Parts: sequence; structure tokens; C-alpha cells
Amino acid sequence: MALQVPAINAQENAAAVEVSESVFGQAFNETLVHQLVTRYLAGARSGTRAQKNRSAVSGGGAKPWRQKGTGRARSGTTRSPIWRTGGVSFAAQPRSFSQKLNRKMYRAGIRSILSELCRQERLVVSNEVFSGSGKTKELHAKLKDIDARRILIIADKDDRNLYLASRNIPYVELTSVDNLNPVLLVGADKVITNEQALKQIEGRLA
Repeated sequence: MALQVPAINAQENAAAVEVSESVFGQAFNETLVHQLVTRYLAGARSGTRAQKNRSAVSGGGAKPWRQKGTGRARSGTTRSPIWRTGGVSFAAQPRSFSQKLNRKMYRAGIRSILSELCRQERLVVSNEVFSGSGKTKELHAKLKDIDARRILIIADKDDRNLYLASRNIPYVELTSVDNLNPVLLVGADKVITNEQALKQIEGRLA
């Protein structure tokens, strides 16, 4: 059974695009989507923080004073964490925050998000948005009637004119099918794409 994604072209005869129910008609899996978004955000962390422990700081090779007879507490190095200029206890080290997620789970999560966008009528098709000369004013005029705080435009390929037109509109985010990620989909109030990009997404997730 095929579903239809509505079109918002200015032309009166603009028809909806039929899509597969196996991709755009799935039940919403909140737990899987949360795991998908968490995994993507965790992978974006650099994990480059670093501190020096007692073995990494310079100095401290000689025993400060003899073991007994001075009246002071015994000490073997001046680079102990309790000393000034000493190393850091449990020092942070560079690490990767990436999380493992199976490919089937990733695709199922994206299908779940797209299906929910369709049910809420937040996914629409518009070939008119993708035709322009790269002028911000022109694209803004095409989007002014869309009631959304954040708009995501998904292109089937890199489009320089569309990039130039959208980069100065603060509520518009532009991406391609190759760079599509769950955070962009979840955060958008309205997702606009063209028929070619929609078919590419359907082919990759089918």
C-alpha cells in the first residue's frame, strides 16, 4: 500500500508524491529514536580533553627529604597530587564517546522519524523551492507562507544556488540526502524536499 506526501508547489495542479508504506508508514519507536539521537550527539563530541597525572608532570625524581628524623610527614615525590605543582588525581585523558549502533537499528530509527513526520504532516514536497537563482530574498518569499519556526530542506544533491540563498535565513537548515542525520529531522518543524530526494531516501531505507 502506498502513502502520499503532500506537495506545496504554487501550481494548482501540483500532485502529491506516492511513497512506500514500509519506509514512511512505520510506527513511532520513541526508545529507538532516543538511542539514535543520543548516539549521533555522542559521536560529535571531540573527547580531546587531557590533564597530567603524577607521571606526566616534570620533576619529582628526588625524594624531598629523608624518610625519618625530620618531624615532617614522609614523602617520596614533590609531584604527588596533594602537592602544589603536582599531578592531577584521576586525570582526564583523550577518549572516544562514540556508541555502537547496528545498521538495521539506524535505518529503523530513521524510518520511524520519517513516518512520524508524515503522520504529523510535517514532511512536504516542493520542487519550486529548489528552483532559484541563489537570491535569499527569492527563497524567503517562497517560504514566508510556511508556519514553522525551523525548516529543514533536503536536497537530492549539493546545490550551490540553494546554499547561497538559504545560508542567511536563520530558521532554515539545508542538507543533502548523503548528509541527513536524525538530529536535523527531529529538530525541524517542517521538512521540505523534492521528489528526487524523496525517492533516494526511500531507496536507501527500503
